Amino acid sequence: MSTDNQYDAIIIGAGSLGTPTAYYLAKAGLKILVLESVASVGQGSNKRAIGGIRATHSDPAKIRLCLRSIEIFSHFHEEFGEDIEWDQCGYTFVAYSPREEKILKDLLSVQKSYGLVNDWYEHHDLLKIVPDLNPEGLIGGTFSPYDGSASPLLANHAYYSHARDLGVDFHFSEPVTGFDIDHGRIKAVQTRNGKYSSYIVINTAGPFAADVGKMAGIDLPIRPDSHEAAITEPVARFLGPMVVDIRPAPGSSNYYFYQHITGQIIFCITPSPNAWGTDVNETSVFLPMVSKRMIEIMPRLKNIRVRRTWRGLYPMTPDGFPIIGWSPEISNFLLGIGLCGQGFMLGPSTGELLTRLVTKTLTIEDNETLSYLSPLRKFEGQELLK
Repeated sequence: MSTDNQYDAIIIGAGSLGTPTAYYLAKAGLKILVLESVASVGQGSNKRAIGGIRATHSDPAKIRLCLRSIEIFSHFHEEFGEDIEWDQCGYTFVAYSPREEKILKDLLSVQKSYGLVNDWYEHHDLLKIVPDLNPEGLIGGTFSPYDGSASPLLANHAYYSHARDLGVDFHFSEPVTGFDIDHGRIKAVQTRNGKYSSYIVINTAGPFAADVGKMAGIDLPIRPDSHEAAITEPVARFLGPMVVDIRPAPGSSNYYFYQHITGQIIFCITPSPNAWGTDVNETSVFLPMVSKRMIEIMPRLKNIRVRRTWRGLYPMTPDGFPIIGWSPEISNFLLGIGLCGQGFMLGPSTGELLTRLVTKTLTIEDNETLSYLSPLRKFEGQELLK
């Protein structure tokens, strides 16, 4: 095979994780090929993300990874020279019942032990942070000031541009069709345009990661779950942090919304039951359901006009945590999969982590993080702040 088709690593998927990973691997001096089935960068789940970036999670691995992502996003303009509409607006999780109060308070000790700045605020103090919350029945909530938001498309395109500057080859509209496997190693990646050989193959195919796994003869526990979102007309800034309400209700297990730096309100729900499958057509039930919930918690929203709705796919694992690490079945197949709809916020830090896995420069903290996200774990328990 020609050396033109020989790479140090081949990445499958140019999305929220694949593109940053390509950049960091190239920065480490490796020759990289990215294979993407769609026509351009970030046109899968990445462009459907609403842009929230939080370290306010319930487990050490995602707290640590997202703290690093926030650090990267906070200095993005300084490092890359590009505006990605970063806004360090914070996140607030509200409690209107004792159930949510207990969940949020119980998580604080773990969150703080891993460096997250997050505190509980009683009713009146929380209203000072988010004045337009409905005070009726409000117990209080948590507020983490260093979380924020940015543009998924702008960030991913910035990574793409800088990766290309470092020599990364991106092949768009070139889906993977199979693998040449010999003695438990991938020798070549097949596409309709030919074959490419590589020492390492990295699966960052998002909701289609399990399909890629099947081509390699392995069963990956990833299922796509369809989530719906919307954006309003822009209005004068009145809302600071992302507001998250984790109360379950008919049709949704939680919902969340924030005001983008350019003035629009962007919002989304977590469907209940799950909407399994790859259907990304909008529904007629989403907007009436989520509007009712949002207006109840923030009456000021009742007169704002919605401009557009859409659906995106969350690549879900059985426990709600990503799968990061080497495949047990194929020694040179690296998994960066199952980011459960949080690929944008996890992408930069996980791209760095995958790079350290490839270059064998893992830290003690990395090994602890990877133990939580191992492909060999038992998938017990559940992420509490999905």
